[in-house]
Amino acid sequence: MRVSAPTDGRVPVLETARRTLERPLASYQLVLGTTGLLLGLGLIMVLSASSVLAFELYDNSYAIVLRQLAFAVLGLGLAYVASRVPLRLVRRLAGWALIASVLLIAATFVPGVGVEVNGNRNWLPVVAGFQLQPSEFAKLALILWIADHYARAGRALANPRRVLWPMGLFAGLVTAMVVAQHDLGTASVLFLIIIGMAFVAGLPARWMGGVLAFFGVVSVFFIATAPHRVTRLLSFLNPMADPDNAGYQSVHAMMGFASGGFWGAGLGQSRQKWGTLPEAHTDFILAIVGEELGLAGSVVVLALFALLCVAGIRIAARTMEPFVRYAAAGITIWITAQAIINVGMVLGLLPVIGIPLPLVSYGGSSLLVTLLAAGLLLNFATTEPGARRALDAAKARRARRAAARRR
Repeated sequence: MRVSAPTDGRVPVLETARRTLERPLASYQLVLGTTGLLLGLGLIMVLSASSVLAFELYDNSYAIVLRQLAFAVLGLGLAYVASRVPLRLVRRLAGWALIASVLLIAATFVPGVGVEVNGNRNWLPVVAGFQLQPSEFAKLALILWIADHYARAGRALANPRRVLWPMGLFAGLVTAMVVAQHDLGTASVLFLIIIGMAFVAGLPARWMGGVLAFFGVVSVFFIATAPHRVTRLLSFLNPMADPDNAGYQSVHAMMGFASGGFWGAGLGQSRQKWGTLPEAHTDFILAIVGEELGLAGSVVVLALFALLCVAGIRIAARTMEPFVRYAAAGITIWITAQAIINVGMVLGLLPVIGIPLPLVSYGGSSLLVTLLAAGLLLNFATTEPGARRALDAAKARRARRAAARRR
């Protein structure tokens, strides 16, 4: 039987996508689906990328991925709680979370307490060899505090000074402390969060230009005063000029992508993970994805992040709650910006500044806080028109089907 095309000129696939996005739970399902797929893919790729290193260090090829799996289970528990906690409690705890984050970052400067890794003094020992990176949690704490501040300000945000004060003071303090840890990667993400949330709050273009210029001057100062950062910047412009030192990671990441082709060499078949590419299971895990799963697998990862970004923007645009609007926008800016920086870094389009790919790279602190943020996005998605009613109706249908099966 022949199926006729729509007579209104609409493409069937696009029309189906439009109707799907019009459903009350579309954002909820997008966040849930993309987060689950990225987490599952990340665990698989961490296993593949870390197996050789884990065997060398621990005589067990599964040692590193088992640690990541433990963080994933804990993170999923946090996400579940975050998806159901009342929003008024989230707002009440935002300020305390920011204070706790600042105190933990300050603790990394205490001799004998803070741990330095790869030149960055941004770790705290916890238990059984596990370490905590407080600056990762500061990202979410800062977003929630700014969102609460903006929601309370309301119409006063029409005054640009209310957009920047006191947000600029506290956000600048957190960013300065992270810079003092020598962690320019996390500081760059915090800077983008600050700029993005000020934009969402309606900061005029003239004021936005001033803020960008200020941060630009500060960034140039910190790069120029550290020889190793200047070297990184110059190697990014031409990694082949020093392929055995400053450009080593970039060159071998490109080799991984080149050898992967379109379909990849096959899962577990990477050559770069055999000690050739440093940080293959953390900051450069996308290079292993490109080598083993090819361009097709890399595009799937990018598409999942794009869909997660769409879901976050949709939540921020459709909700009637000011706090949810700012918080959802902030979380979306954070995860999207960090993913873009990591992808650009691995592809050689940006300098190597050492930040993980959210939900995919190995790293307990990053995974915990990202899953917590995803749980909050699920919570925020229920504030969209009709979402809570549709979610309750779906739960009722599942309960009725379960009861019918028990009979």
